Amino acid sequence: MHEWHLRDRVLTIGCRPLVMGIVNVTPDSFSDGGRYLDHAAAIAHGLKLSADGADILDIGGESTRPGADVVSPDEELRRVVPVVEALVKQSATPISVDTSKAEVARRCLEAGALIVNDVTALAGDPAMLATAREHQAGVVLMHMRGTPRNMQQSPHYDDVMADITRFFMERSAAVTRQGIDAARIALDPGIGFGKTGPHNMEILARLSEFQRLGRPVCLGVSRKAFIGKILERPPGERLPGSLAAVLFAQANKAVQIVRAHDVRETRDAVSLFAAIQERSLS
Repeated sequence: MHEWHLRDRVLTIGCRPLVMGIVNVTPDSFSDGGRYLDHAAAIAHGLKLSADGADILDIGGESTRPGADVVSPDEELRRVVPVVEALVKQSATPISVDTSKAEVARRCLEAGALIVNDVTALAGDPAMLATAREHQAGVVLMHMRGTPRNMQQSPHYDDVMADITRFFMERSAAVTRQGIDAARIALDPGIGFGKTGPHNMEILARLSEFQRLGRPVCLGVSRKAFIGKILERPPGERLPGSLAAVLFAQANKAVQIVRAHDVRETRDAVSLFAAIQERSLS
């Protein structure tokens, strides 16, 4: 059992991982780029994901796929703030903002978002840590080697699990020293972010090792390239592979939050797995 503290709310996580639904308000995300760039379409999609069973909605206005272009703060704000404002008013589902810019995080937190999901683990913008602290936000600290622009240029590790574990320990310590309560931290190993296919598979096979750190682990595998390479499937046909990875992690009690494009299918899969698991233990 884990607890994740988000400002005035506490999410309790049992044997079923929480499902974090992805709302990409971008023209160039690898899987659904452009489909929800229009505010009305993004809001409608967020409401649908909430109705489909999302426990969290993750709103992002800048693609972090390999080689993605940098988006200006003004453009990212234009994309995401109206979507966050509308979803906070129309849904009780907690809102996460997927950004590495403190100003974007601040505006979204002021609009009612409760989580900052930052691929730079609050290190990319000098003001991000203070912003998250002041708003008592939940935070997702993700591991990434390099930046989205260069992260896939020959990534190398002597021991990928040891490197990520050390990063989590050092970054969590740095964040808590700056006043963010450890209860507000979740950890994401960053599948596909500065990792080769074998790195990704090693992380998934040994994901349960991160549980000793005592914080919820967030896993983002939905439709990712390593699945496509193994199964020879384009992004739109990677749901079965995505669910296989999620259920393997769930079977090993290795994951508390799952980031997904296909919320209804993911929620059904993890819920049924949890029901069977509970029956087997009774």
